[in-house]
Amino acid sequence: MNLDLLNRIVFITGASSGIGASAARFFAEEGADVVISYHRNKSGAENTAEMVKSAGRQAWLCPMDVCSPADIARAVAQFPEHFRKLDAVILCHGKNVVTPFAKIGEQEWNEVLETNLSGPFFVIQALVPLMNDAGSIVTVASVAANTGNPNHIHYAAAKAGLVNLTKSLARALAPRLRVNCVAPGITLTPMGEDTVESLPEDYAQKKLLVQRYATPDEIARCIVFVASPLTGFMTGATLDVNGGRDLR
Repeated sequence: MNLDLLNRIVFITGASSGIGASAARFFAEEGADVVISYHRNKSGAENTAEMVKSAGRQAWLCPMDVCSPADIARAVAQFPEHFRKLDAVILCHGKNVVTPFAKIGEQEWNEVLETNLSGPFFVIQALVPLMNDAGSIVTVASVAANTGNPNHIHYAAAKAGLVNLTKSLARALAPRLRVNCVAPGITLTPMGEDTVESLPEDYAQKKLLVQRYATPDEIARCIVFVASPLTGFMTGATLDVNGGRDLR
């Protein structure tokens, strides 16, 4: 499919592994250059950059702590000229800790909220001035935003907030930019595998209509499609990609 992404420039957080790395590869295969944002996993980010370059596109590594507005500003100020005209911003980073309600402490609560909700807000706020008109922003939430979860309440609450942040930003940035959300079910990323380990063995068979967990590529393809000009009439929407775990 031609997604009209040739020579577009895309910024992706959490691009050193999982869904973010897959999205970077698919954007590059569709002809886009990619800013690869990461926090600690430099080797993973370098691997992602190699995938982008193997597709014949340019990649630039952008170390950034999404929980620090000052560090975000520092990183943005260092963007090379070529990458200062963004067509899409994709927020794939996340932090999930499986902890029962009664054992969640203040520090853990704050870290999860900062990473999953405050971080996307401050990254978007910093990057909007660099975005071309008719650009696209895609946040990545979770099925937990709709279902809740007793073992990661902070994560579910943050992702629910991210869904509403998406709607609010769609209103705030219209008509110049579109803002949408992709809400995956459990995905076999490093973070998702930790979640799977905390669940009963037959969870997928009993709770998901497709009776299996998602791969990062399956979620990434949806993100790339939603970000593309082909969905130009779509904004403020949340696309559920959860294997039938939650039907709305």
